[in-house]
Amino acid sequence: MSGRMTRWSVYVLVAIGFAVACAFLSHWQFERNESRSEQIALVEQNYDADPAPLAQLIDQDGALDPADQWHPATLHGEYLADQQLLVRNRPHGGTSAFEVLVPFRDDDGRVFIVDRGWVPPGDGDAPDAVPAPPEGRVEVTVRLRPGEQLPASGRGAPEGQVPTIHLPSIAELVGGDVITGAYGQLVDERPAGDGALGTFDSPTDDPGPHLSYAIQWILFAVMGFIFIAYIIRTEIVKHREEVEGVEAPARRPRRRDRDADVEDELLDAR
Repeated sequence: MSGRMTRWSVYVLVAIGFAVACAFLSHWQFERNESRSEQIALVEQNYDADPAPLAQLIDQDGALDPADQWHPATLHGEYLADQQLLVRNRPHGGTSAFEVLVPFRDDDGRVFIVDRGWVPPGDGDAPDAVPAPPEGRVEVTVRLRPGEQLPASGRGAPEGQVPTIHLPSIAELVGGDVITGAYGQLVDERPAGDGALGTFDSPTDDPGPHLSYAIQWILFAVMGFIFIAYIIRTEIVKHREEVEGVEAPARRPRRRDRDADVEDELLDAR
């Protein structure tokens, strides 16, 4: 095999490897787009659904069915205001706000974590003021959300605060039979508490750029083959020009020899 053929074979192998990588990345983006579409469909289905009793959506094992995320649930009982916790570094209002978690003891005896809203940061490590929850018996409507993971960085939080809504860790700080499969973002409470907290924005229905990224990776794979084909064609044309350039001088002397023979014949004729 000539050196050129070997080099071209390497070019093709590189293009194939690049195409395989692009195909993997394209498939990954298609999966992310499908997952995002499922999330949007779930929000559209559950976000404005009629509230259901908490016991109907979360049974005694405390687990949340993924299909019930964002579904409104109603609770009847009382807030455990003395066990309130703050979640640090939450992006609200263009700041690193604090979300206010208050345990709620439902009539069935279980304790459910209610995220009542958010407050802006204060001058120190805590907000300047946090509105208190209503006292006594309360009817609360929340939207169900799964708990969060502990921060990968391992960062902690001052006393009375937590770095994320990691429900098993919160259950260790709160007394009673705490539900660790879900918490609730407050929608409404009756009677209302003193003061207003920041409310939660509704989830975005933007599907994101995943589909366009998937198509781009496919185009990149095709462009890789086109680029390799262009390089090979360029080398072929260059080689052909070099060969013709070498053969041309070899042909010219033969023409001159024929011209000289003609001149000799003319001289002899004279």
